[in-house]
Amino acid sequence: MRSSDSLFPPPSGPAAPFAGAPPGPLPAPAPCGVPAFPPLRVRGGSGQRLRRAVWRQRRSMAAGLALTAAALAVSGFAGGGGGGGHGGGTAQGAARERASPPVRLVSAPVRIADAETVRLLRPGDRVDVVASGGAGAAEARVLARGARVERVPAAVGGAGGAGALIVLAVPRATAADLAGAGISGGFAVILC
Repeated sequence: MRSSDSLFPPPSGPAAPFAGAPPGPLPAPAPCGVPAFPPLRVRGGSGQRLRRAVWRQRRSMAAGLALTAAALAVSGFAGGGGGGGHGGGTAQGAARERASPPVRLVSAPVRIADAETVRLLRPGDRVDVVASGGAGAAEARVLARGARVERVPAAVGGAGGAGALIVLAVPRATAADLAGAGISGGFAVILC
């Protein structure tokens, strides 16, 4: 086979734009058939109806909540005591604060008669402090309810018989009662 032989026959006639190209314009491809599709129909069926119903329900819920909020604001039932802008709610809130000032806690050392009971306590525990009326008295009274234990001794001696000293966080008035009762009798604690 000669090197000049190729797959394409040599051009006959005018010179081709490049060697080996067929003469004339390229033929268009044969048309291919596109299947006929039926038209798409988007229905507003159940999906649209459901969306509309939810939207209406949201509107009615918002209107109901707005109506409830307005009724509460007018009646003064809301937490701040609205008062309708007349200053009544502010005066009531100030009177309430004057009536019950915040309770200030102080540290009160208390000697518990039973040292073994003190071994059960940890800082942060809540206890009720009970005072006996003395050696001959059968009646005991609760001096402090729910007092928080602040400190307990690191090592409690059992042989001394003098009990153990703990520190409680109590209101000032309760601390005074505990100090006065500690002179005459012993204390016991009840874990809460």
